[in-house]
Amino acid sequence: MTMISECSNVMSLSRSGDPLNMTIDEVYHFFGACILMSCIRYPTIRMYWSKALKITAITDKFTRARFFKLRGVIKVVIDDDVPEELRMLDKFWKVRPFLDRILLGCRSLSRPDCASIDEQMIPFTGACPWRQYLPMKPNPVGIKNFVCATADGIVLDFELYQGTNVLIEKVEEPEGMGLASLVIERLCQTLHRGTKVYCDRFFTTIKGAQRMMEKGFYMTGTIMKNRLAGANHKLPTDKAMKNAGRGTSSEVSADDGKLCVVKWYDNKPVLMMSVVHGVLPEDTCQRWDKKLKQHITVSRPSIVRQYNMKMGGVDLMDRMISYYRMSTRTKKWTLRMVMHFTDLALANSWLLYRKDHAISAGPKTNPSSSFSSVWKWARSSWPSITVQMQTFQNLQRMKMGSNVM
Repeated sequence: MTMISECSNVMSLSRSGDPLNMTIDEVYHFFGACILMSCIRYPTIRMYWSKALKITAITDKFTRARFFKLRGVIKVVIDDDVPEELRMLDKFWKVRPFLDRILLGCRSLSRPDCASIDEQMIPFTGACPWRQYLPMKPNPVGIKNFVCATADGIVLDFELYQGTNVLIEKVEEPEGMGLASLVIERLCQTLHRGTKVYCDRFFTTIKGAQRMMEKGFYMTGTIMKNRLAGANHKLPTDKAMKNAGRGTSSEVSADDGKLCVVKWYDNKPVLMMSVVHGVLPEDTCQRWDKKLKQHITVSRPSIVRQYNMKMGGVDLMDRMISYYRMSTRTKKWTLRMVMHFTDLALANSWLLYRKDHAISAGPKTNPSSSFSSVWKWARSSWPSITVQMQTFQNLQRMKMGSNVM
């Protein structure tokens, strides 16, 4: 917070000649107000200062003009102190000190035996030269972030996408490696040897899995048909598996027996590759049959069950952030980045709290009470303000209802 206060004051004075005089307490109040707004979610920011709908916890700390002024000049770095060489190497130099603080917290967490790697989109539709478009994501337009997380959704590490050339500089012996393999190797640098890594078909390649196995990391993931090399000809055709019925599976192993490819037919064929899992031991799962109009029991390979259990960490983090995202519109990508990673830190804190709470054998906690935690974090920025309990309960019911819908 001291860094934000100092950088914002210096940049405001150098750009406009107008002293901002932002204090450290004011920075805390600003972020507290943004968190509180993410809980209440009025259609526009100006409504928080309207006579009929004003929130005194915010209006008692800021005038509307002061809030918008602070919001427009938030800085985490003094531009003149950043050399041109560093600006060329790092596209996100304007928010790098803030990102490094978040990264430090994520990397200081204990490392589990299993981790998942996936893409995350930071929603942003404004002008940004490295903006990406991923049509299959809930927020298809934004800044791409590669994330390593636990099965519980706790973020362990991340790497913002700046092009393949940047990743090449961060990986040893990158010759012949594509983007997917570079991302896997970069994010595995902060994991322990022996970690089981789960990823989707964008990241999974046979050569990449063999390379990571030599380094002590064991990959499992779905895989594209055109990445199977000769293994595709050894597996039964889609038509043959469809005729055999749902739950049919087949396995092909490498010559050295250290890697296998599994094809399983559910509603459609599923191709998976793993260094540690195979078809056995099989279990069963329930699937809906459209013809019979009832649930049926289907055989399921071990690799599919393990993948489903361990892969959803990044998606869980995205869902937690989406509940109370600081989603106010802005044309500045720097502000969007600061808000997103503040959301990520809050969600990480909540998931860590739940994990510690479960280990300590405390009373069960309702997942929807994450609203209570977000509200408390917001109020901690102004402890002198008292919010009526009835208003709090009404807002919580509103949020729980919107999440269900």
